[in-house]
Amino acid sequence: MTAMTGQSAEFLAVLRAAKIVAATDVSVLIQGESGTGKELLAQAIHADSPRKTKPFIAVNCGALPEPLLESELFGHRKGAFTGAVHDYPGKICAADGGTLFLDEIAELSLAAQVKLLRFLETGECQTLGQAHNTCVNVRLLAASHQNLAQLCQTGQFRRDLYYRLHVVPLLLPPLRERTGDIDLLLKQLTAQLSLRHRLPPPQYSTQAQAILRRYPWQGNVRELRNFCERMVILAAGKTIEIEDLPPEMRGLPQTAAWQLPDAGLRLDELESNLIRQALVKSDGNRSKAARLLGLSRDTLLYRLKKHLICV
Repeated sequence: MTAMTGQSAEFLAVLRAAKIVAATDVSVLIQGESGTGKELLAQAIHADSPRKTKPFIAVNCGALPEPLLESELFGHRKGAFTGAVHDYPGKICAADGGTLFLDEIAELSLAAQVKLLRFLETGECQTLGQAHNTCVNVRLLAASHQNLAQLCQTGQFRRDLYYRLHVVPLLLPPLRERTGDIDLLLKQLTAQLSLRHRLPPPQYSTQAQAILRRYPWQGNVRELRNFCERMVILAAGKTIEIEDLPPEMRGLPQTAAWQLPDAGLRLDELESNLIRQALVKSDGNRSKAARLLGLSRDTLLYRLKKHLICV
C-alpha cells in the first residue's frame, strides 16, 4: 500500500485489512469522509491484486447526471435512445479483467442499483439496446461518504445491494483522528508538490507545525494537500511562521481549555462517556449530538461504531 501514507494505529489497521483483501476477488466497500483518500485506497488494492496488470476504471457516480449514469456504466448500442449515435461499451466492459471503482455509489438511482446487483450476481452486463447480455470478469470496489446502512432504512439504497457490497467494509478515519500523521503528510506532500512545481520547498517553524496539528482539517487529506500547494507556490524556499498561515488557522487557541489530571485518564472511556451524554441531551438525535460535540455527523457515526454505542 505504498500510495497511502500514515503511521497512526487506526490508519495502519485499515491498510493491513486492505492488503489482505487485495489478494482476493471479493467486493469491498470503502467508507469515510470526503477527502480521506478512498480512491487512493481503491487504487492501492488494485495495485496489490492479481488484476494489477489489467485496467483500473474509476467512476464518480455523483459527477454524472442520472439519465447518463446507467449508459456510462453498462454501455449502449447505437439508436438505443435519442442522442446515441454510436455504440458505447460502458465502464464495466472497459474494466474487463481488472477492477471497477464506483465512488459515491449512494448516488446510483434505484434502477441502476438493480442492474448493478444483477451484474454482481451473474457477471452479465446488460447493455442498453442490446438483445443479449455480455459476460464480463470485473472486481468491484465501491465507496461512499454517506452511511449506506441508514440509506437502506429510508429506502434510498437497496438493502440486497448493500449486503452484496458490504462483504469487507473498510472505514478510513478522518485526518483529525490521525494527528500523529499530520507532520508526516505535511513533509511528504510539500516535497511532492515542490518537485511538481519546480520550486524550493518551504519549511515550517515549530510554532506553525503546532498550529497545523491542532487544526481540525474538515476537508481531510485533500484540504491538507491544497494547503501545502498554496504554501509551496506563495512561500517557496521560505520558513513559514504562524503569521504566514491562513486566518482561519491562526485564530485557533494556543493552549488547551483544560489541563490533563496528574493521575491521567482513560481517553476511550472519556470519549464514550461524552458521546453518551450528548445523545442523552439531544434525545438520541445524532445530528444534534454531533453539533454538541463539535463533530461532523459522519465522524460521530464512526465513533458510535468504534465504541459499540447503539442509538
